[in-house]
Amino acid sequence: MAKIKIALVGVGNCASALIQGAQYYRNASEEEFVPGLLRANFGGYRPRDLEFVAAFDVNADKVGKDLGEAIFTSPNNTVKYSSVPLLGVEVKKGPVMDGLGKYLKPVVKVDKSQEPVDVSKVLKDSGAELLVNYLPVGSEAATKWYATRAIEAGCALVNCMPSFIASIPAWQKKFDRAGLPVAGDDVMSQIGATVLHKTMVKLLVDRGVKVEESYQLNIGGDTDFLNMIEEERLVSKRESKTSAVRAMVPYPIPLRIGPSDYVDFLENKKICYINIKGRYFGNTPVIIDAKLDVIDSPNSAGIVIDAVRATKIALDREIKGPLLSISAFAFKHPPQQLPYDIAKRWVEEFIEGERER
Repeated sequence: MAKIKIALVGVGNCASALIQGAQYYRNASEEEFVPGLLRANFGGYRPRDLEFVAAFDVNADKVGKDLGEAIFTSPNNTVKYSSVPLLGVEVKKGPVMDGLGKYLKPVVKVDKSQEPVDVSKVLKDSGAELLVNYLPVGSEAATKWYATRAIEAGCALVNCMPSFIASIPAWQKKFDRAGLPVAGDDVMSQIGATVLHKTMVKLLVDRGVKVEESYQLNIGGDTDFLNMIEEERLVSKRESKTSAVRAMVPYPIPLRIGPSDYVDFLENKKICYINIKGRYFGNTPVIIDAKLDVIDSPNSAGIVIDAVRATKIALDREIKGPLLSISAFAFKHPPQQLPYDIAKRWVEEFIEGERER
């Protein structure tokens, strides 16, 4: 199979985990079980088929470096589980726009003497087929700007952030008119807070429990959580996480979900607390309290590898517009919310050759 030529916006912890994962599983056989991947062989594409051809960031300590080196540059602090060679891809300077909130500005050094590149031209010259968006939470204007540059360059978009593109009809039409697929929004980790919360709530509903209220609290120690201290940047993030859980309950309930605090010494660890209250037979009360403790970025890397491969298949089949199956499977705020088991079945059917729904 051909390589999947990928450009990255944002060379942070998530990009690091993605690139490390592609390297770590590059020799995985078709029969091998790969934790975090739906299949090692996904419609003919394997992790080794990911080829990173362009990358954009604003951090002066990363701009100008080889991508294989930049992913291990501070303030990145996720685990290093695979060595990565130099990739022959220089990280280019992108526009800052609204990418840096007030808590990130002291941490991310921006060299104003470095001029942003012509992103559309870099995408075209690199041969990139799809653009993966890893901009910081709250980068609403920057996400829309990069989505426009992707369309100009003829690139599909995999939107891993909660700045909504794939789930917005106006943007769906733009990608459809350009003949390009788009997947998103806001990546849902392999076993993260949202998928665990969705699954628990759906189980209770399916077993006849009347769910009365629920909340989810998250803390972490990377720049993502530092950025999310700024409440103004969290509007779409809260909506993304909340809508994913709300869709599992067929009636309104009090629901509060979202990042809660930054604890620097946790680094890339994320700790989540979930509380669900309900009543079962005889109006008897039940309370579930769950704690999830994970390294955050590798938790989403395998999901993104699946999303990238599904998007490449869509390009091969000339499917355009929003990709409903992989978006429902891999993202918190897709064009269509589905229970996990149904979304997984849709993706399996898509891999086997059915047209996108």
